[in-house]
Amino acid sequence: MARTGEYVRHDEAGGLTTSDGAIVLERLRSLPAGSELLTLAESHEGSIELVGGAVRDIMLGLAPRELDVIVEANARQLASSLAKQLGGEAVFHERFGTASVQAGGASVDIATIRSESYRSPGMLPDVGPGTPENDLRRRDFSVNAIAVSLAGERAGQVRAAQGALEDLVARRLRVLHDAGFSDDPTRMLRLVRYAVRLGFEVEPHTAELFAAALDGGVLKTVTGQRLGAELRLALAEADPPSSLAELERLGVLRAWQPGVSFDVAVVRAALEILPRDGSPRVMLVASLLLELARKLDREETEPAMRGFLYDLELPAGEADRAFAVAVGAVFAMDHVDSIDTTSDLLELTLGTPMESLALAAAASELEDGPGSYARRLVEEWLGRLRHIALQITGDDLIAAGVAEGPEVGVRLEESYRLLLEERIEPGRETELRAALEARV
Repeated sequence: MARTGEYVRHDEAGGLTTSDGAIVLERLRSLPAGSELLTLAESHEGSIELVGGAVRDIMLGLAPRELDVIVEANARQLASSLAKQLGGEAVFHERFGTASVQAGGASVDIATIRSESYRSPGMLPDVGPGTPENDLRRRDFSVNAIAVSLAGERAGQVRAAQGALEDLVARRLRVLHDAGFSDDPTRMLRLVRYAVRLGFEVEPHTAELFAAALDGGVLKTVTGQRLGAELRLALAEADPPSSLAELERLGVLRAWQPGVSFDVAVVRAALEILPRDGSPRVMLVASLLLELARKLDREETEPAMRGFLYDLELPAGEADRAFAVAVGAVFAMDHVDSIDTTSDLLELTLGTPMESLALAAAASELEDGPGSYARRLVEEWLGRLRHIALQITGDDLIAAGVAEGPEVGVRLEESYRLLLEERIEPGRETELRAALEARV
């Protein structure tokens, strides 16, 4: 069992052992911004500690995504000095007494030790002065309530909330207090994300609190944008389908927005089909909207889809693309199994996003079995046929005597169809001859 002041790490067999907390600092020194942070910590006035997910990950032998630091005072000064050393930028958040430093591959969040209170469920917290113990107690889960001193006589010393080190050894997620999920419902999405990423089990009482909060409708007390920010983080995980599947299993998605759902089997198959120039994230977001897209004829459906996409705050154009992919996927699902001719294929594929086609082929395969006709057809289109293009244009036909008008398009389409079917060789001469000889 790990004890306060000790470091939890992987042994060679993959188990967890304990060692001196100084090893945390040793590993910190090798991380981006770690060496500079430790140097500045030596001259910083007051206590300065590494805390939260950064400590958790280092103790698990993982590379943390960012470094979280808490100080007694002068968070702004420390952030400015660190940004200067790293050649990066410091951003200050006065309301919460925090600062963020970004430089190259380094990300450091610095906060003044504080306490938090919630006036009502789902509200952002009121922040005030606090003790180091207050700062640990305000955190979401016990394994994130571990701090390691960075400098001075206490360098390498570990502070932890009660049971935190034991939970880390046991690979267990435990909420720090019973009101944790009602105070901040976004913790529900974080719990799922941590459980999937770290492979941790959820402590039974925490699971009961989670279910009770969900049944009590706490997700309705928080803004959609805050939930959307957490979902974007899930989409950025190494295995986003697993996180989304767990959110679906637990009922989080439908509690957030009725009609939003996730079929992990369809999505995993679609990801296998999607070409490299497709967008996995757009397809993942669109897949959440498929159930709603099937009901697009209802007056309330499009606003619900648009509202959900608005909450995600995706980059410009990405939300509109995800909407189009969801609608296109429903159309493709309804027609992909009825393709008999190249003309049918062109009617389905031209103008339909590749992510839509991948989702439709995946859904068809799960219904018809591995190696289904629809999957083979779509993979052939996405992998090869879509790259085939005519070398002639309408101007070539007009120059050859075809009157301007719809006939030009019909002849081009016929030549293109023959090219796809490999009934003519590619080249201007053969394509033009086929177009001129087409029956219209």
